[in-house]
Amino acid sequence: MFRTKRSVLVRRLWRSRAPGGEEEEEAAAAEPGAAAAAEARAHVCGGGRGCCPGKAGRGGRAPAGAEAELKALTHAVLKRLKERQLEGLLHAVESRGGARTPCLLLPAKADSRLGQHWYPLPVLLCKVFRWPDLRHCSEVKRLCCCESYGKAHPELVCCNPHHLSRLCELESPPPPYSRYPMDFLKPTDCPDSVPSSTETGGTNCLAPGGLSDSQVLQEPGDRSHWCVVAYWEEKTRVGRLYSVQEPSLDIFYDLPQGNGFCLGQLNSDNKSQLVQKVRSKIGYGIQLTKEVDGVWVYNRSSYPIFIKSATLDNPDSRTLLVHKVFPGFSIKAFDYEKAYSLQRPNDHEFMQQPWTGFTVQISFVKGWGQCYTRQFISSCPCWLEVIFNNR
Repeated sequence: MFRTKRSVLVRRLWRSRAPGGEEEEEAAAAEPGAAAAAEARAHVCGGGRGCCPGKAGRGGRAPAGAEAELKALTHAVLKRLKERQLEGLLHAVESRGGARTPCLLLPAKADSRLGQHWYPLPVLLCKVFRWPDLRHCSEVKRLCCCESYGKAHPELVCCNPHHLSRLCELESPPPPYSRYPMDFLKPTDCPDSVPSSTETGGTNCLAPGGLSDSQVLQEPGDRSHWCVVAYWEEKTRVGRLYSVQEPSLDIFYDLPQGNGFCLGQLNSDNKSQLVQKVRSKIGYGIQLTKEVDGVWVYNRSSYPIFIKSATLDNPDSRTLLVHKVFPGFSIKAFDYEKAYSLQRPNDHEFMQQPWTGFTVQISFVKGWGQCYTRQFISSCPCWLEVIFNNR
């Protein structure tokens, strides 16, 4: 019997669904001790329900009854789509968001019922193809590339699951991640730091905590870019500083149709096997986006990233956390209002020299701090320093 092209596309889409989720939740409900142990393990390793709840997608399939219901509902939704829409959705799912794919615009009010819950179509397709444990639209965030981004009540809403990211919630109370004293926010002096050579032939001053001297901040009055990005391998900066003018920037090693800061094109003399191994795992990397409420980081890679920012924690705290962000999650890594509130008021010197409160550090794959053998980010194989324009 010959299959139509539509039926082949639907079948391929169903085979590409995300694994796991449902049976783990049922097991956790049946065994409270197991759930508590899983949560404790998540807190120890720096992830879990605090920053990135619901790190699902690696387990087995759901029970037969739930699987059959989900399959029937998914097929019913997919059969409404045009052939071109099915092709676009399949391209997005099979490329894991690496390729540029069009929006999948469907009626905003077409909710679907699964079990005892009603799901909007965007949430349902995200649940099928990305996060089986997803429950509510408040747990996801639209990417700026999406046509539905910023629209409050559109008649048509984008249901492309790779045009959304999972929201990363901050811990309360925080688990025992690596912590740093807030004193490191004070400007550092080069004599107490470790110099490291760069590809440009100069030297950068690297503070004991892994911070550079941030002397790359733009000249006064220059508003052409909103941040600059430096890529580091351990204590050595690789390549020149990357100036960011567009609202969104992809930072990647290997990204189909990639357009942005390609780390794979930089010439590195580092022969460390660990550095080379981590570099190869950067993959799709991250997306850095300046939005109305601050700067967001979306982890597009297949491995966790680690972020430290002065605006991610309580301003009254004397310590800072290093936050673990799982693949597919977004986090507001920098808040301009919070950063300005942390600066010293009436201090003219602040505007004349760099201040590390306007700097965010991001490490690929490997974390640092008290829970790791690497105490400082300068010991991490591959990491970024993002320095924001404070003028």
